[in-house]
Amino acid sequence: MTKTTLNWAVLGTGVIANQMAQALQEMGRSLYAVGNRTHEKALAFAEKYGVEKVYDQFEEMFTDPEVDVIYLTTPHNTHYGFMKKALEHGKHLLVEKSITLNSRELEDMAALAEEKGLVLAEAMTIWHMPLYKKLWNIIESGRLGKVQMITANFGSFKDYDMTNRFFNMNLAGGALLDIGVYALSITRSFMSSQPDQILSQMRPAPTGADEQASILLMNRDGQMAALALSLHSKQPKRTVISCEKGYIEIMEYPRADKAVIVDAETGAAEEICEGSTASALRYEMEDMEAAILSGDTSVLKLELSRDVMSIMTRLRKEWGMKYPGEEW
Repeated sequence: MTKTTLNWAVLGTGVIANQMAQALQEMGRSLYAVGNRTHEKALAFAEKYGVEKVYDQFEEMFTDPEVDVIYLTTPHNTHYGFMKKALEHGKHLLVEKSITLNSRELEDMAALAEEKGLVLAEAMTIWHMPLYKKLWNIIESGRLGKVQMITANFGSFKDYDMTNRFFNMNLAGGALLDIGVYALSITRSFMSSQPDQILSQMRPAPTGADEQASILLMNRDGQMAALALSLHSKQPKRTVISCEKGYIEIMEYPRADKAVIVDAETGAAEEICEGSTASALRYEMEDMEAAILSGDTSVLKLELSRDVMSIMTRLRKEWGMKYPGEEW
């Protein structure tokens, strides 16, 4: 008998894990299992969300035959090791961004997932928001002409606490993997091919992690992009997709549910509303389940995650910014 309901387990009990448990509740379901390095945190989380199973040792999640799919929400420097264990034990995987530290790790894991016949995906909200599915269709239709230029900003002001994950090299800190992954993902999703010309400037924090960066991209089709990232200054999360016949402006783009399309000739503005920001994790999980149950993984856009990862890896190599113990 083919399974129609999947058992989800979550590793980690932070903000994303809480949102994920809430999203499952919205779907009329509950989380099957939770694991955390600190057992007490896992117990408290389980009580809050009515989770059936709490592991004494979180590693038991990987071998539990009842678990179908694991959502990995731990810091990104831990992803590779956990992904390997989960895939080796036959678990489908949805992994919080940034999915791995570098392309070598991601290619390794993509090959392992394929070998085991498992679904691996990055929990990148941009791939799953209904707004973007609609906007990609509009671009595809040719209504706005060719995409010519994309600009994307993302800036947060984080205090110089060098022990937190934002600036800590031991926790794979820095703007690129934390917020740049969103700017690069939205950019790549509106480009017709992978950028092959890449220029950048980077300013390090006192720890050596990238605190601020500007990135220029161009692909073989002549489409260009300019990205501005900062972890020590506030910027709007704003992106503009400039096309021949108009432009699309999107605010709060990581989980956007509305965009404005401005006509190049008339200046008329049309608001496009689709989906809901609050349901971002629900969309991710619904797409993940559909991919596992149908076998059609195209909606998960792993090939775009791989493209984004290759850009980030190339940039960090150019910057000489290698994490402790990292192999690239």
